[in-house]
Amino acid sequence: MNNSYKIETNNALKEWAVAVNALEQGETIMLLRKGGIKEVGNKFQVAHREVLLYPTYEHQKPHLLKSEYANQVSPVVSGWHPERVKISSWANITDIFAVTAADILEELIPYHIWNQQFARERFKWKPKQPLYILLLRTYRLSKAVEIPYESGYGGCKSWIDLSDSLALDASMSVFDDNDYIQQVATIRRIIGFN
Repeated sequence: MNNSYKIETNNALKEWAVAVNALEQGETIMLLRKGGIKEVGNKFQVAHREVLLYPTYEHQKPHLLKSEYANQVSPVVSGWHPERVKISSWANITDIFAVTAADILEELIPYHIWNQQFARERFKWKPKQPLYILLLRTYRLSKAVEIPYESGYGGCKSWIDLSDSLALDASMSVFDDNDYIQQVATIRRIIGFN
């Protein structure tokens, strides 16, 4: 299904490259976030609903991924980044849930790329803060764009503003409307938001 958009943005959400790839391939619609160390107010907040998906490599950890995703990751040294970053998708963050119960996260395992160890570690880190579940309707750009890496894009933060805006025209949705709505409904039921 082809959904055309006449907008552009420079707002980007940083996420592990393996997760961005899974979103682009229609293997998940879910991200789990507690936020980076440099988040505003020291906690995770959704800054924008329509965002470019900016793949990162530095903190990807194969041992925190399901086996089918772990082999897609090659660990890099701390501080490494590519000279050019390929942006090939954007997403509309349609739903945001704050979860504080580990048993809910256990039920959601089939719907994301991380393993149970990741879930446990996320709950232990900043234990007084909830884990945020983001549901993303992902769109592939009509043509991927490579942008130069800039130092301002680095660091442990979720949100960055790219130097230039990218056009979202002629983007193609990864899921048709019914498939996306059904997945969201299933996840909302598990979380307890009907």
